[in-house]
Amino acid sequence: MSSRNLSSPNFFDPAILRKSSIIDKGFALVNDSLPLPSIIELSPSGTCNRTCDFCPRSDPAYPIDENFISIDLTSKLANQLNAVNFSGLVMFSGFVEPLLDKNIFEHISLLRTHLSDSRIEMVTNGDVLNEERLQKLFASGLSTLLISVYDSKDDATRFEKMCHLSGLNDDQFVIRHRYLPPEQDFGITMNNRAGMMDSTAHKRPSLSEPLKKPCFYPNYSFFMDYLGDVLLCPHDWGKKMIVGNFYEQDFIEIWFSQLMMINRKKLNQGDRNFKPCNVCDVQGSLMGEKHAEAWGKLHNYNIAK
Repeated sequence: MSSRNLSSPNFFDPAILRKSSIIDKGFALVNDSLPLPSIIELSPSGTCNRTCDFCPRSDPAYPIDENFISIDLTSKLANQLNAVNFSGLVMFSGFVEPLLDKNIFEHISLLRTHLSDSRIEMVTNGDVLNEERLQKLFASGLSTLLISVYDSKDDATRFEKMCHLSGLNDDQFVIRHRYLPPEQDFGITMNNRAGMMDSTAHKRPSLSEPLKKPCFYPNYSFFMDYLGDVLLCPHDWGKKMIVGNFYEQDFIEIWFSQLMMINRKKLNQGDRNFKPCNVCDVQGSLMGEKHAEAWGKLHNYNIAK
């Protein structure tokens, strides 16, 4: 996999290579045959302080909910991940700005207490970041902070300096250059967020016909929002495919549910003919091939027995 030139209409984010490596390293089995996710992604609220042109939140109709994930929900997740010896990545990201949650340090600390061998990361726009908060994040147990810089190269330099002044090593932070122009896809590997960018400031329309390409996201990614809703895919900004609710169900129950197994198999075979995958343009095979191969060996496994 090689990085494309920045002038390409389809920018290739070099962070994909980093994430792919983390996914492969986090590969693990339960009961000697069933793949666990490598990434647990948490979307800890229903709000963000920005409405970027290339984000579904730039659509005036996109919902805003100023509620946040509960400590009880994080505690349940931490305990159940500990029970299966999870040692992959837990990431605070999703559809929001995680640092708007005043309890975010407690959530990180709780996860670190139960998951001593896991990576804990966060994606932030950095708008409320300062040296004190930086140091508190890492004192709470954060492994790496990914800062998406949306305004200028000068801001990117400022954040890098802030991280160094706070005593962070280069492997404890990643500066993501999201201020590039539309011709360079804003510095991200663009997609239409499972068909949620028809009415955004920077439009990327829903597909009229499903891609006939595999997508590996449900093989390695467990995405949960602040309401406990678990989605088939982290790109489903419209929550069109909720596969379970963590308040009502358990981690293993959701991850190995019949709904997940059926759709996982379809996507691995290149069948996207169901919502929201039928309108999505994500190139979903850039990461997770190791997990997809493991699931392929289990395609006849009766998980509901």
